[in-house]
Amino acid sequence: MQDPLYRTDAYTREVAARVVSHTEEGGVILDKALFYPTGGGQPGDSGWIDWDGMSLSIATTVKGPAGESVLVPSEPTRLPPVGAHVTQRLDWDRRYKHMRVHTALHLLSVVIPLPVTGGAIGAGRGRLDFMMPDPPEDRDALEDALNRLIDRDLVVSDSWITDAELDANPSLVKTMSVQPPRGSGRVRLVRIGDGDDQVDLQPCGGTHVARTGEIGRVVFGKIENKGKQNRRVNIALEV
Repeated sequence: MQDPLYRTDAYTREVAARVVSHTEEGGVILDKALFYPTGGGQPGDSGWIDWDGMSLSIATTVKGPAGESVLVPSEPTRLPPVGAHVTQRLDWDRRYKHMRVHTALHLLSVVIPLPVTGGAIGAGRGRLDFMMPDPPEDRDALEDALNRLIDRDLVVSDSWITDAELDANPSLVKTMSVQPPRGSGRVRLVRIGDGDDQVDLQPCGGTHVARTGEIGRVVFGKIENKGKQNRRVNIALEV
């Protein structure tokens, strides 16, 4: 199995592949992983598989036992046979919104430099839960600070470190509820900014835009009380 395309090139929308196997639940596993599987607060990708004049709608994607992407059909129906050559097509509009929101949430953790206790990504909106006993004094100032970071059009890149290197640098991990993906001996880091312009660096296995300017303007929603120590900050893409 090749490195997943959602990680090596998050902008790939369509690619040919071959069916490797079916799961007992009716999922499809391909030899090229274009679809991102649910994980780290980011939903699994949806889209279509085309073969021999037929098209299979994919509702979501989940992670298999070995970390492979398992494509889940929208309804029980005929599957492309094992060995079949297919074309997989992403629901790109949905994926791209996930990418924009995910990167915006990384920047939100810069604007609010507190431990993150939870989070979720949607198509156009997302949220982070912070260890924040009291509500922020100036919500509008936080929203302005987030949008100023976005407007700097910072480059977003990734690199890899070993599990041991991560263990030696625990401050890289901002999320208390979601641990970095491990198991392969290395951990992916997502960096926002470069050199003196670097504003964030943290482990993450999800998909991101290439530059923060692609996010567009973000607006704050409700800041909710989620217990004695937690506040939930909701954001949404303006367009």
